[in-house]
Amino acid sequence: MALTTFVQVKPDSHFSIHNLPFGIFKHAGNATPMPGVAIGDYVLDLSAIHSAGLFPGPLLSDSDCFHQPNLNKFLELGRPAWKEARAILQKLLSSDETALQNNASLRQKALLPMDEVEMLLPIAIGDYTDFFSSMHHAKNCGTIFRGPQNPITPNWFHLPIAYHGRASSVVISGTDIIRPRGQCHPAGDSPPYFGPTKKLDFELEMAAVVGPGNDFGKPIDVNEAADHIFGVVLMNDWSARDIQAWEYVPLGPFLGKSFGTTVSPWIVTLDALEPFACDAPTQIPQPLPYLTEKISKNYDISLEVRVKPAGQEDSFTVTKSNFSHLYWTLTQQLAHHTVNGCNLRPGDLLGTGTISGPEPDSLGCLLELTWNGAKELSLGKITRKFLEDGDEVIISGCCKGNGYNVGFGTCSGKILPSLP
Repeated sequence: MALTTFVQVKPDSHFSIHNLPFGIFKHAGNATPMPGVAIGDYVLDLSAIHSAGLFPGPLLSDSDCFHQPNLNKFLELGRPAWKEARAILQKLLSSDETALQNNASLRQKALLPMDEVEMLLPIAIGDYTDFFSSMHHAKNCGTIFRGPQNPITPNWFHLPIAYHGRASSVVISGTDIIRPRGQCHPAGDSPPYFGPTKKLDFELEMAAVVGPGNDFGKPIDVNEAADHIFGVVLMNDWSARDIQAWEYVPLGPFLGKSFGTTVSPWIVTLDALEPFACDAPTQIPQPLPYLTEKISKNYDISLEVRVKPAGQEDSFTVTKSNFSHLYWTLTQQLAHHTVNGCNLRPGDLLGTGTISGPEPDSLGCLLELTWNGAKELSLGKITRKFLEDGDEVIISGCCKGNGYNVGFGTCSGKILPSLP
């Protein structure tokens, strides 16, 4: 029997009862951040549901995790608590359950129109790591900067490469991004110039949200890594390509990336994504034993990037990709991160890196779409090589089920002029 809800959910909504993603919101007139789940065009206030005694399960009834300003305490409880919460919420919101449906006062208090709330960062992010896990992206970047002979360095096929990002500049969807300044790549033998980046780019990414961490010095087994991942968000890891090109040798990204990273407000759980699991690409050569999985899977998540040029009413699709294009899986990324004894903590964020596909219209950034500015990208009657002030980038992601969606909403940001 199909799962249905008493809440009105539009057929094209990302937030069906099969999804129930978690986030943190503030309601009009109440400055206190609260945990909630999305259902259709509504947010269900989990603090109100818990206070009403509707989380009777053994792991949640005595916990104050739904009375916190972020989800970290809930993440720390682990997969049994997450499954308990999901089962209770699906039952509570179902068509044949009356505890909330027939309680008008509680329904008015707990079921809030989404357009009346402000979404906040759902987690306190202690650390943020960005991986480089798309083979198509790695090949294109290598070809642009090193030529087509050997575009991907040999180590890339042996380990998930990553760098340590800047957690303090991770911001929620809808936050404006100020064009960064820095030293930029010189032309020929001239000295570097300092000023606003001329090559501001987006990066289509997703990010895993860490649940229970691991003790310092104790790695997480790759086949147990899924129990340490609560869910996934959309992510735009903005990049200043000219700053990055000048600074990344020999240590890697710094000012070209740390000025801003945007994430979507709703965390879609791995349990909600499970019906959309698919085989990950065959890895050649076979990974070392600590990265070899009994079941190696990705998820069939359709991804899209739209750009709304400055001063324009319309936005234009520039990319359609899919999470399934990733070469290294989320669980391999997490296991590799901890194999040296590095300790992860609840709320840590692990970015996938740019998710590019094999087709010209599935490339995940302007660096690839314009081949580092060598060609122009059409946006209606205007063109772009890189982002200009006033441009807005909107990323969306969704899984298509049988008559329902499991989606992420959007992850957006608009470019503001550089500071004087």
